Amino acid sequence: MKVVIAPDSFKDSLSAQAVAQAIAGGLREVWPDARLIECPMADGGEGTIDAVLAACDGQWMSVQVSGPLGQPVQAQWGWLAASRTGIIEMAMASGLQLLSLDERDATVTSTFGTGQLINAALDAGAERIILAIGGSATNDAGTGMLSALGARFVDQHDQPLVAGGLALQQLARIDLSGLDPRLSSVQFEVAADVNNPLCGVQGASHIFGPQKGASPEQVLTLDAALAHFARHSAQALGKDESEYPGSGAAGGMGFAAKAYLNASFRPGVEVVADLTGLAEALEGADLVITGEGRFDAQTLRGKTPFGVARIARRSNVPVIVLAGTLGEGYAELYGHGISAAFAVTSGPMTLEAACANAATLLHDRARDLAQLWALAAR
Repeated sequence: MKVVIAPDSFKDSLSAQAVAQAIAGGLREVWPDARLIECPMADGGEGTIDAVLAACDGQWMSVQVSGPLGQPVQAQWGWLAASRTGIIEMAMASGLQLLSLDERDATVTSTFGTGQLINAALDAGAERIILAIGGSATNDAGTGMLSALGARFVDQHDQPLVAGGLALQQLARIDLSGLDPRLSSVQFEVAADVNNPLCGVQGASHIFGPQKGASPEQVLTLDAALAHFARHSAQALGKDESEYPGSGAAGGMGFAAKAYLNASFRPGVEVVADLTGLAEALEGADLVITGEGRFDAQTLRGKTPFGVARIARRSNVPVIVLAGTLGEGYAELYGHGISAAFAVTSGPMTLEAACANAATLLHDRARDLAQLWALAAR
């Protein structure tokens, strides 16, 4: 019996590696001789570096950078020395989790710290940089990041713009003469699961601005400011990437990555799967067990169980989900490679109790699942 265990983290509870270990412990009670392969996963958001470094021979790196409001932040990034690959989670430097609710202000938050993380990866000798851009607090179209890398954005008086997306309405000229020359020899890959354009009603400001503190009036102003920046970018670069699917991701960071860094875009779970060798691990497997904290119709939008199921279907391996809770529409996933899904809770309990006992709950449900599988195999 060969089982691949490829879960995401359970937010506020367990890392993906801890989830995989708990599931493996439960399975071993029933299948002591089974070959269990733990392959922690992520979808390009929070926990991406953690999952990759748990599966690969990599290391955590740390550097002090500027947070979304300019405050000092000790941010971490991942380094895979063998492949000269840096893995950067934008949220570490420019994320919502770095701000309290009353500090959120999409008009002034900056991606400068993310650019500083890229600089750290360049200094380490990176030849490939993976940008996981979920969870951002910003709406500056990546101009802060580009500023940290040497670009200049100035007004009609040739003065540098202040930080944030709102200031882009004053943009008069883009100066790329100081852009770090090392960028041209680095392969950039964006792990993102949204296909929004930069501007318009489906763009960065309208769709993501409100959750970052933008009022309805500010959304309109920000959208116009980003469109102004896109026009100047098209003149400076000779190409317009504002309609590229995903350019609106992370407050327009996707646009900056595509237009200025020539980045490629892939679903986050596919990027992580490649790094962790999931497809190879699935060869000859009898079963895949994946999971996440909440499994529902939103999982179809590129979250880990959906991505794992897509990869497992290529090898005709059945997939079972163990989740903290089953939400509305979860059965829709049965048409996309998921064979069955189960909530791990053993009865009515508070969220706090479920999080505190997640490892035990996962262990016990995995044991029960193995018991059922063994019965069906008789």
